[in-house]
Amino acid sequence: MKEFDYSDIEVATGGFALENLIGKGSHGCVYRGVLGGGKRVAVKAPSQGLRLLGDGEKLENEIDVLASVRGRYLVNLLGISRSPAHGGQRLLVIEHMPNGSLHDLLHGASPAAAAPPAWPWRAVVALQVARAVRTLHEAAPPVIHRDIKSANIMFDERWNARLADFSLAVRETHEGAHSPPAGTIGYLDPGYTAPGKLSPKNDVFSFGVVLLELVSCRMAMDAACITTSIVAWALPLIRDGRVLEVSDQRVALTCSMERALGRVLDVAARCVSSDEKGRPSMGEVVAELQAVVEQMRSRRRRLLKALFWAGGSMLRPCTGTPRTKRRIVCRDHLVHDENDKCGHRSG
Repeated sequence: MKEFDYSDIEVATGGFALENLIGKGSHGCVYRGVLGGGKRVAVKAPSQGLRLLGDGEKLENEIDVLASVRGRYLVNLLGISRSPAHGGQRLLVIEHMPNGSLHDLLHGASPAAAAPPAWPWRAVVALQVARAVRTLHEAAPPVIHRDIKSANIMFDERWNARLADFSLAVRETHEGAHSPPAGTIGYLDPGYTAPGKLSPKNDVFSFGVVLLELVSCRMAMDAACITTSIVAWALPLIRDGRVLEVSDQRVALTCSMERALGRVLDVAARCVSSDEKGRPSMGEVVAELQAVVEQMRSRRRRLLKALFWAGGSMLRPCTGTPRTKRRIVCRDHLVHDENDKCGHRSG
């Protein structure tokens, strides 16, 4: 594992200047930094509260987990540094994610949230996150993240989704099985009530909540709604096939896209099943979402071909009552991913 000189990290972060603070949580503070060679990084340091408590265990755990697993859709560990001012406390030096989190994008805290993301782009994000979780579950021994949520899904410079924050992650070993349940309310598997209930299917449940959030643009827990939980709200609608009512009302939906979203919602419903045994593995989820993305690619290719031969005229819209009175143009986020290249416009 690479160890960075602490003085270089201090210079890179401007002495851990407040203007370089990009994230703060119960387990640490994250600062942006630029190393001497121009490489942009993020540095995670223990928060003042953790230092006062002398509790650096969460950061140490994150280092240990990230040192054992790497993935294309994970925010990977680049190395560590040791703070001489705090007894050699290790700091994480990780990949920098310049485009914020999925939570900020969906719920308005990001400048990119001015226009809602298009459906194909959301499907690609879902697939990338599913691949990230699959990478963890296929590690030896398997890693269970335990805090999969939209706030822990970050975007790199090419708008690829990356799973972040491994402070609660545990390995599926004897030691991990004795860790007390942890996670975020709204995403936490309700069946994960005791250490012995630890399972990769806990992550599957949390991923299902993120899928519902991606499609509906509703928060996992929203006290302003009659039904606070997104799971309790969405499941009856999905079972009744009411895709339009679950999907983000700001974005127009064609007939073919409605069918594709129906498949995504079916996956989400199985992920959040109260019966853990009925939940799919992340490998199965990846296969399902890959099929949806391919379906959208195929649809886009056919549409472009039809437009070409029609001299640019638009295809006739789906008949029936429109679900929005006006069409909202979606932000065309770019996802430069050699496996996941597809159009990112609504419909």
